[in-house]
Amino acid sequence: MAESKNEIVNQYEAMFLLPAQASNDLDAAIKLVRGIIERHSGTVQVIKKWDERKLAYELANQKRGLYIISFFRAPGAAVTGIERDVTLSDQVLRVLVTRAEHLNEKEMAAVEPQPIQPREERNSWDRPPEGRGGYREERPDRGDRGDRGDRGERPERPSRGRDAAAEPAAHE
Repeated sequence: MAESKNEIVNQYEAMFLLPAQASNDLDAAIKLVRGIIERHSGTVQVIKKWDERKLAYELANQKRGLYIISFFRAPGAAVTGIERDVTLSDQVLRVLVTRAEHLNEKEMAAVEPQPIQPREERNSWDRPPEGRGGYREERPDRGDRGDRGDRGERPERPSRGRDAAAEPAAHE
């Protein structure tokens, strides 16, 4: 890769999300990701399967996805091209590219997926009350309203709606 004087090369981490069927031919999936990076003057340092997981929500009719992580060096303009290629591709669902200047080769090779932590489910009677202030008994005294005093009798309000235009005003 030839560098010009204006071209600053940065180190990036990219997480590619592919459909779960891509795990059947893992070599082809990795070759696809490598091709996208190298097409935009990127030099791949580490590329590997990260994990295959259930997606949080369905994406392009896919419920599961294969994650491929890659670390590469490329000029800053390459990131836009990589993201554009992924958007136009039917084979890659999403990509997330971040700067990874803080990582060395050993740390890149050691990256492994985190285990999925099961959510702690609580019974409805163990949960705190919903809403702003919880139960009415627990709400603080609303002293900010001041003394409302004796309002006496209120005059009758004029009716609203279709009949209001037909009736003359009662207060005239």
